[in-house]
Amino acid sequence: MIIKETGFILFLENYEEHVAFYTDKLGLRIRERKEGLSKLDFGGGYLMIEDNGVASAAEKTRAQNPTVIRIEVENFDATIEELKDRGIPIEVHHFSWGTIGSIIDPEGNRIEIKKY
Repeated sequence: MIIKETGFILFLENYEEHVAFYTDKLGLRIRERKEGLSKLDFGGGYLMIEDNGVASAAEKTRAQNPTVIRIEVENFDATIEELKDRGIPIEVHHFSWGTIGSIIDPEGNRIEIKKY
């Protein structure tokens, strides 16, 4: 098997109103957009967001969504400040294995920014 690119798909209940979170707030560039789906640049791969998901007003449990989107960045502190400046609530956690900033998207999906 030769892998050309890796992608992830995230389903959103309120797709149209939350595309802006991923593009404007997180700063991911739209590579392709069709009705009900957007393919976003995501490091060396892509993150596709599509409609027909299930939203939650609070962070989803692992039973509701056993996946975490993790973005590793070179300049962690500057990235955290930039995201805060864009109005994203973010909590920084320090562990023996590294440091992450936790974000919950508008539909309850967990996103982690990790120090590279």
